[in-house]
Amino acid sequence: MLHQAVELQTIAREAPLQLSVVIPTLNEAGNVKPLLEKLGIALAGIEWEAIFVDDGSTDGTPELLTGIAQSDRRVRMVRRIGRRGLSSAVVEGALASTTPIVAVIDADLQHDERILPDLFRAISDQGHELAIGTRYAGNGSTGEWAESRLKISRFATALAGPIMKTRLSDPMSGFFAVRRDVLLEAAPRLSNVGYKILLDLVASMPRPLKVAEVGYTFGTRQHGASKLDEMVALEYVELLLDKTVGRFVPVKLVQFGAVGMLGVGVHLLLLDLALNALGLAFAWSQAAAVVGAMTFNFALNNRFTYRDRQLKGFAWIGGLLSFYLVCSLGAVANVGIGSLVYDQFHGWWIAGIAGAIVGSVWNYVASGWLTWTRR
Repeated sequence: MLHQAVELQTIAREAPLQLSVVIPTLNEAGNVKPLLEKLGIALAGIEWEAIFVDDGSTDGTPELLTGIAQSDRRVRMVRRIGRRGLSSAVVEGALASTTPIVAVIDADLQHDERILPDLFRAISDQGHELAIGTRYAGNGSTGEWAESRLKISRFATALAGPIMKTRLSDPMSGFFAVRRDVLLEAAPRLSNVGYKILLDLVASMPRPLKVAEVGYTFGTRQHGASKLDEMVALEYVELLLDKTVGRFVPVKLVQFGAVGMLGVGVHLLLLDLALNALGLAFAWSQAAAVVGAMTFNFALNNRFTYRDRQLKGFAWIGGLLSFYLVCSLGAVANVGIGSLVYDQFHGWWIAGIAGAIVGSVWNYVASGWLTWTRR
């Protein structure tokens, strides 16, 4: 009997892994153990591993995972320093796997792990390339969502329609399984922006995928804090932009230009306030408006356009000063190019546009290099 038990243990250890479950984490210490227990029950009969990809958690998540991984070989961790983002975390976790099928599930226990075997078999047995857990088809449900959140989700789904080569009922889902070779095929084209890795995947594939959908009810978070904030919406818009105009114009340049247009409005508002409300001379009013607009542009770009390199503390002050310098040189370039074009073509509006374009591009390139350089 002892010999047979040893033999069975040896066979179990030698059985090839069939499924890697990639789990991005950011401060999810309270959910790790319950999730692993649920996965163990749901995936009985399947050779699986869990690959946690941690984005700098400060609540003890990495330490907890380290302890678990030392005694459970099904658990691995990819620890990222100085990098964040659910999409890129999923890609790194998938690239660290060797199994033919990769599944993605959130760590917050809101995805119903009980449908993982159905997602797995849809690929392994039924020949699909992608299987998604959907809230909007079959017996799927958004659970206890408020009507406002449901409307936002459906609006985001509608926006995704034009960029998808594969029709999905729930492209916003973060719960799916995919053949690893399909993910590798898409990897060079992925934007790796924000939270919507499934949408990124189907928009990046050069061809439609054979898809299965399995309905599930979205659960409620039990531990930890939600990661949903205004940045999620911004990153979603950034993903849409990257998939539409990104091949022609850098998305950050589009964002930088949008902030610049808002800055023009701030400039005019401050100019009017200083000139007409405070009664300052035009030169002083204009100078105050210029400084105010540049400060506004810097703060907004630092918060949104360059949030992946966001400056804080004393670095914020140094970045602001360098941004003043960059924009001052950009103004010189604006005037110089504008004057040159005006001398050649005598069209003030052509000269004005040419100068503005050159100045804006200079500000974008130079500030990216000097102000928001990667350290």
